[in-house]
Amino acid sequence: MVVVAVVGLQIGFAARGYWADHKEFAFHMFPESSTWSAEIVRVTADGHRVPIEQQWSGYRWDELVQDRGLSSPSIRHHADAGLDNQLAFLGAALDWVAENTPRDAETRYLEATVTSWHNDDPPEVEVMRSGEREGAG
Repeated sequence: MVVVAVVGLQIGFAARGYWADHKEFAFHMFPESSTWSAEIVRVTADGHRVPIEQQWSGYRWDELVQDRGLSSPSIRHHADAGLDNQLAFLGAALDWVAENTPRDAETRYLEATVTSWHNDDPPEVEVMRSGEREGAG
């Protein structure tokens, strides 16, 4: 009975990998060869769009976000665990930075214009945003 439960659980984890953003248990022998890049800006309360490459309120993006190629998003990176996985990490990073920069009193939200190349397909562009920050401006 234990063997059946363990095998069933492993099959469930592998199947989950086909619909989850993070595919911890969904190994693919021939993974996708997708790439991505993003232009990220801070949108201030007065509507200005400030690139994250510029330091703000004592913060630097590359010091706040250091994993998965996210510290230099404007450079085209390989999506090493799949494009959906990489963009899920980017979305989480936008939210994390918006929520964890208390000295920043001017940013309403962070916005990323992401260009992605899924395998050999033409590029796709999508816009991602962090949650709105309270008290900005």
